[in-house]
Amino acid sequence: MTDPIADLLTRIRNAYAAGHKTVEIPSSKLKCEIVRVLHEKGYVLAYKVVEGTPSNTIKIALKYHPQTKKAAIKKIVRVSRPGLRRYTGADDMPRVLNGMGIAIISTSKGVVTDKEAKDMNVGGEVLCYVY
Repeated sequence: MTDPIADLLTRIRNAYAAGHKTVEIPSSKLKCEIVRVLHEKGYVLAYKVVEGTPSNTIKIALKYHPQTKKAAIKKIVRVSRPGLRRYTGADDMPRVLNGMGIAIISTSKGVVTDKEAKDMNVGGEVLCYVY
């Protein structure tokens, strides 16, 4: 697999489209940090790293609206990819859906949202947009 982050986002997107309650994804440190940001911002209910014998996996509980059963994530898009990396400075942070969505940024201070990166005055690689 050449792009594990795109695989993570595609598995989440497909699980929401199929109406699943949970999804399991092979684990890595960067994937755990992306899922942590999604959890902190309320896009997923919970997540847990399951220690297993060939490799660890991340089990994610997906979030839906209680009455309408609509997914919490309307769209999740990979921005930076192995063939074309996208970087941004602290002054040029992208605004997703005019501030209603988030951009997940990999900075020197960890994986954070665009607003947190702007507050810390750091730039980095734009991993994905979520709204």
